[in-house]
Amino acid sequence: MAVKIKLKRLGKIRQPHYRIVVADARTRRDGRAIEEIGLYHPTYNPSRIEVNAERAQYWLSVGAQPTEAVLAILKLTGDWQAHKGLPAPAPLLQPEPKADKRASFEAFAKTLEGDEAKGEAITQKAKKTEKKADEAEAAAESTEA
Repeated sequence: MAVKIKLKRLGKIRQPHYRIVVADARTRRDGRAIEEIGLYHPTYNPSRIEVNAERAQYWLSVGAQPTEAVLAILKLTGDWQAHKGLPAPAPLLQPEPKADKRASFEAFAKTLEGDEAKGEAITQKAKKTEKKADEAEAAAESTEA
């Protein structure tokens, strides 16, 4: 019997959540599983990945084959490298919290308080009379040629 480590899809239509499961290769994607060894929530920021490393190592050692998606997850967590005897990957970096937009806007506004151009448009609007005069000159040149 071939055993695979694969993702079992849960959740709503546009809010997928996955469980990392060990199952017979012949079962459906969301079918019966032998054991659940982890979680994967891709819609969270940052993505939530939890893998029971001990159980993953056991199933890899007895010959369970991970699917491509699970292999990528196991490489991120370092379980695949531990199984193959490779050096561990760099730790997952958490994104820095974004700066408060309002605070940065207020700081920028304070730097502009001394400027005279406060509240005015930066670019000047083109005058219609200049535009019409340019069109008339272009028409005159085309008739002369």
